[in-house]
Amino acid sequence: MAKRKFRIAVRKFAPFESALKKLWNAFVEEYKIDVAVEMVAFELHDLYYQTITQNGLKDGYWDIAHLNTDWILDAVNKHAVADLNPLIAGNSPDNYPDGWHNSLLKLQQINGGTYGLPFHDGPECLIYRKDLFEDEAEQEHFKNVYGYDLQVPKTWKQFSDIARFFNRPDKNLYGCVFANYPDGHNMVFDFCLQLWTRGGSLLDDKSQIQIHHKTAVNALDFYRKMVNDEKACHPGSRNFGSVGAGMAFAKGEAALAINWFGFASMCEVIAESKIKGKVNIAELPAEAGGQTASLNVYWLYTIGKGSEYQDLAYKFLRFATRASSDKLLTQEGGIGCRKSTWADEEVNAEIPFYHQLAQMHENARTLPQIKNWPQIAELIDQMVLQAVITDIPSTVLLKKTQFKIQALL
Repeated sequence: MAKRKFRIAVRKFAPFESALKKLWNAFVEEYKIDVAVEMVAFELHDLYYQTITQNGLKDGYWDIAHLNTDWILDAVNKHAVADLNPLIAGNSPDNYPDGWHNSLLKLQQINGGTYGLPFHDGPECLIYRKDLFEDEAEQEHFKNVYGYDLQVPKTWKQFSDIARFFNRPDKNLYGCVFANYPDGHNMVFDFCLQLWTRGGSLLDDKSQIQIHHKTAVNALDFYRKMVNDEKACHPGSRNFGSVGAGMAFAKGEAALAINWFGFASMCEVIAESKIKGKVNIAELPAEAGGQTASLNVYWLYTIGKGSEYQDLAYKFLRFATRASSDKLLTQEGGIGCRKSTWADEEVNAEIPFYHQLAQMHENARTLPQIKNWPQIAELIDQMVLQAVITDIPSTVLLKKTQFKIQALL
């Protein structure tokens, strides 16, 4: 009887898909593996549904899956993913754990177990068109209009001014681009960043979710106004996920973006990019009482709890996370997680700001790792969507969502 295929559930994103295919082919060649593989790429909702909701990892249908750190506690609680500690103890990945920044090793450590290895990284940051900012004619014009020097925005007011200044629909250039597709992720992250950079928090002094307060109102008010500003924001934002927003930026359609580091890197390596060499990154703006913040949500390689191929799966994970593989992922358009990749001379020659990843991780924050977080994130996502598409006051939306969160918990 023929063995079943080895199955990998992949986060749908062209660089992930191409890198994984190349890595598997190299793995098979090096170790002479005789197992047919099936790789299926899924959008976020479908990936979560297939691997966790439908018990695909728990039952062993999927041997390996890309899971992000928003989901990993849920996956562990539902017995979906294997604890890698016994496998690591027997044969650890090269230079583990020292080869990775500590911020990429924490969230998969749950109740003494290790439930994944870092796959793809890249905290949220401000991405901007440095060619526009460095243009002397643009600098002079901006100062004449706004009365201060054109520079990378340090406040959200400056962000708004600059977005309006560079908004030129007749040239298919917009001031900024956001990812407003309601997938339970992007708008949740944007809300958190607006909150944190104003000195706010998702948690109260008892470490419980609490979003009905003045700082949250200010954060949501600014965000809904910004994304609905037709004189500043890309009109496609409403339908963009993070990938769509990243591609629009890479095609030269926006001057500013708040997105994952990987989409800045992508501008330097993909064929579709029209702004290679014209991009830089910076810390996010902040308001009085707050300070700049970044968000660290990263992707993991995980092994299905029910997989009959766990030893083979771990062997591939060791191969896929070694230094040369991590670099290959980066060159395909993903973001490698190893310190060696961040400092690699060839990588930094192609992506001049790549070395800044190390510093970005020093300011990166994480989402609360609590029970039911995916469901809480859905509620916050729907709240932000309602803010974007309706006139319901922010304080009302926050109060209603807080009530739903408390009922859920």
